[in-house]
Amino acid sequence: MWNLSMRFRTPSLSHSQLEAVIVERTAELQMLSQRLLKVQDEEKRKLARDLHDSTGQTLAALKISISFLQSACQQDAAATALVAEVESLTDRAVQEIRTMSYLLHPPLLDEVGFACAAEWFVEGFAKRSGINVVLDIVPPPERLPFRVETALFRVLQESLTNVHRHSGAKEVRVCFRRLPNKLILEIRDYGRGIPAERLKRLRQASAETGVGLAGMRERLLEMNGRLEIESDGKGTGMRAIIPLYPVGRAGHADDQPQVGTLAGLGETDLMNLIN
Repeated sequence: MWNLSMRFRTPSLSHSQLEAVIVERTAELQMLSQRLLKVQDEEKRKLARDLHDSTGQTLAALKISISFLQSACQQDAAATALVAEVESLTDRAVQEIRTMSYLLHPPLLDEVGFACAAEWFVEGFAKRSGINVVLDIVPPPERLPFRVETALFRVLQESLTNVHRHSGAKEVRVCFRRLPNKLILEIRDYGRGIPAERLKRLRQASAETGVGLAGMRERLLEMNGRLEIESDGKGTGMRAIIPLYPVGRAGHADDQPQVGTLAGLGETDLMNLIN
């Protein structure tokens, strides 16, 4: 009888141990993903600064040289036309470098916060894409933590990029609100929508969701937030929700990896997840 009891207890203990390993590895993967996003943001900030301070200054010096060249070529119509063309190309390069630098990391995000940076980005997006953007942003009464503002801006950036690439929409609405207990950023397009089967896969944290969507989820998860996706024949809505309680406080349930979905898995399934 004792041997029979031990025989039935062993699989239960193994199952529990496997769950513990999965929880640990899930937490490690989440920390690694979040660290990678932080490194990417730091690299983007550095690259944006280098483009502005180095390449931008080089192009500014080139424009000065072109102005001297124009003065020297006033008597030669062909040379003057050629110099004018070079000047036009230089002006275009200056504008492209400035836009690239700002998209990598807008100075407004550091200087005045998310609301102003979002307005700047949306205005530029509308001009570049030809999509009409209805902006409804209520600036918070005080600056949000920098990592929260960065996460919100990257979600906005990625969401509008997806609208431009996939939705076929002519209009999109961006709404941001600070409620007593949470922040809500919603991007709603009025395009073709997402097929039901595809939407089901996008709502799951899998490799099929793509790097952009996975990055948005990881940024929000770091702050115990979440990303919601809704779609029908009238368009698609992306909603980022970030709670306003102190992030990472000890003992909060959302700080721990969720394992409820593991309860119904057998040992073979758990071993496959680990391996």
